[in-house]
Amino acid sequence: MIEERFEQIKSVHEIAPVFLKDEGRIEALFTVYFLALLLQPLIERELRLAMDREGIEDLPLYPEQRPCTHPTTEQVLRLFSLVERHRLLREGRTVQVFEAALTDFQRQVLSLLGMSEQAFRSKN
Repeated sequence: MIEERFEQIKSVHEIAPVFLKDEGRIEALFTVYFLALLLQPLIERELRLAMDREGIEDLPLYPEQRPCTHPTTEQVLRLFSLVERHRLLREGRTVQVFEAALTDFQRQVLSLLGMSEQAFRSKN
């Protein structure tokens, strides 16, 4: 399992060689990679357990909404990759916030992950 996770560092996260001289920056970068490796299986486990609990056999996470029985973090992140929120500023002050428009399926996945839609809403 750990070999698979490290393989995903190169493929999913597209990690490439980085030339850092400062030890603090090297440690920080490895900490971020380590956290990504920890979060990835937690997201997958949470989603799969929720699917079992709700009696959901598959989710349309593959391209063309094909069914997926064992969702991966990569697929979940791709589902939300185009979600955007914009702020209109005038003289450094927020005039208007254009909130992210989530689909029903995105809301369902958030619910399965135990997250609120408010995670995508402005705090302003």
